Amino acid sequence: MTFLTAPTVPTELEELHDFSLTYGKGAYRIALLIPLCGSAGLWAPSCISSAQVAVEELNRAGGIEGRKIQLIMIDAALEANISIEETVNGLIEAGAIDAIVGMHISAIRQRLSKVVRQRIPYVYTPLYEGGESTAGLFAIGETPQEQLGPSIELLQNKYRPKSWALIGNDYVWPRTSHSFAKSKLKEMSVGLVYEKYLPFGIRNMARFVDEIAGSGAEAVLISLVGQDAVAFNRAFGSAGLHNRMVRLSCAVEENALMASGSRNSKRLFVASSYFAALPTDANAAFKELYYKLHGDVAPALNALGQSTYEGVHFLAGLMQSYALDWREHYSKDVLPVVHRSGRTRANSNKSERAPIYLARADGLKFEVIKEL
Repeated sequence: MTFLTAPTVPTELEELHDFSLTYGKGAYRIALLIPLCGSAGLWAPSCISSAQVAVEELNRAGGIEGRKIQLIMIDAALEANISIEETVNGLIEAGAIDAIVGMHISAIRQRLSKVVRQRIPYVYTPLYEGGESTAGLFAIGETPQEQLGPSIELLQNKYRPKSWALIGNDYVWPRTSHSFAKSKLKEMSVGLVYEKYLPFGIRNMARFVDEIAGSGAEAVLISLVGQDAVAFNRAFGSAGLHNRMVRLSCAVEENALMASGSRNSKRLFVASSYFAALPTDANAAFKELYYKLHGDVAPALNALGQSTYEGVHFLAGLMQSYALDWREHYSKDVLPVVHRSGRTRANSNKSERAPIYLARADGLKFEVIKEL
């Protein structure tokens, strides 16, 4: 397994190219783009470990196109000290990678979509804002219409908050998600009293929690990433706001829940297509493979990690069925790409979307309470 994280990109690219011509000859090399630092770095261990399970399964079955799979890890954090565009472009030009599986924020995907240009397949795995239309780029995660619409409606009907607050990081996914949320709230004749977008890496969220408390909101949608969501939940819990406000997120997962702490996660709800506690046959099979490979002290299973597992399998299915014409397709095409998943046993890009679930934080775990 190869990592690219340091600023000495040209030297690393030369070394990787030499490696590919000697020890890695014949391997099918997947660049696994995940955040290894910064606010989203919290997700890295789960994402790496889950992708490794898919590689193990596929390699036992002959790999991709009859070639054993090799993962090349690249730091795709916004805060990383390498140029992601230069790194990926250099690897493609050197013939050092055959495909990309990316679990990173949408701002990085938008930059890379202009660089990859159909030269290799690009599978984008996490939840995102929707609307991706770049040929050769396949976004397989859930969208606000799938997650937010039914979850906001359910919480609104159950708790009857008179008004909502929206807080998120300042990039395309939170802003697009909140635009959809505002439309939904307006449709339900519910007020919006607070909206804020923050740069990454703010560790003291007390000021923003105080602002939300002063706004009179009775529910808050949290679209903060990784460690930023943790910092917000800790400040929220310290202020005791759970006593008069419910929280909803589409991005808080098991790592962030544990880091937030049980006392800071009361009345926190999450909408997602995957939770470690999901009681499905597909998840039971995935968990058995995961812990068999990594042991009982493996990184926490979560939606973002599962997405890299599914993304590697989606890539294998894509190349099995569309090796000659994948460049002509993109996310919005309904491609019957059959592949393994921890969410459902067999899934296709759009025609068989995985269900969305609402879960409630229960101590340091999520309790799945309803399929939406």
